[in-house]
Parts: sequence; structure tokens; C-alpha cells
Amino acid sequence: MSLFEIMEKDFVIRTYGFNELAQQYFPNITPKSASRMFRNWITSNSNLAEILTELKWRKGLKYFTPKQVKAIIEHLDPP
Repeated sequence: MSLFEIMEKDFVIRTYGFNELAQQYFPNITPKSASRMFRNWITSNSNLAEILTELKWRKGLKYFTPKQVKAIIEHLDPP
């Protein structure tokens, strides 16, 4: 079993608030900075941004659906 599979197994795919998921990826900075950094990661990854758009996510939404979370971890790895 690869390290990614182990990490993915420990990460629960469910609905996450935007800030909640951002804090998962950036636990050691302020929530505001974590959200900004996470948004930058999403928008700078054109493939991920396109997939999230197809899954009905747009800037300003306060949550991610489980399908959107799955797309995120497939492109960014689990937090």
C-alpha cells in the first residue's frame, strides 16, 4: 500500500466548509491566511479549477460537496 493510499484512507471524504478544509491543508497559519492560500492553490491549478466548476463550485461558496472534496484530494493529495 502506497503512502498516498494510507493518507487517503485516513482522510474522510465528506462535506467540508471551505475554511475547515483550508485549515486541514494549512494548520499552522491563521484561518484567513489558510483560506487565501487554499484559494490560490485551487485557482492556480487550472485542471482542478475546471473540474470544480463542472461540479458546480465557484468562488464564494462556503462548502465543498463530497464529490468536490474527492476531486481536490485527487489533485492536491489528502491534507
